[in-house]
Amino acid sequence: MSNAEVWPSELRLKDQGRVLAVSFEDGSAFDLAAEYLRVESPSAEVRGHSPAERKTVGGKRNVRILKVEPVGNYAVKLVFDDGHDTGIYTWDALHALGLNHGAIWGDYLAALGQKGLDRDKAGQK
Repeated sequence: MSNAEVWPSELRLKDQGRVLAVSFEDGSAFDLAAEYLRVESPSAEVRGHSPAERKTVGGKRNVRILKVEPVGNYAVKLVFDDGHDTGIYTWDALHALGLNHGAIWGDYLAALGQKGLDRDKAGQK
């Protein structure tokens, strides 16, 4: 099944909003940490309008998801307890974040180190 065909069968908040559990009809399932989803938000605030504008956001280790709001039949908007609520997470994006977690998380941790940021202190560069 190609990434363009994924469809969720369940989305559920766990651990008091620290984890979003996502299951897909293709049988894949992922527990995605709120911190991971926050720092990889598809919003312009994080991604910018080009790769050169991408921000590395630190200090989100303890962020939680307060709400999961549907956006049509193709995505959800996650509302985080730090006030961030502008990212629209399509089903394909959530699936890709799950499938590629190791590489994406590794790149994020490397970027934090290169920019002098950490997971506990707020800041972005």
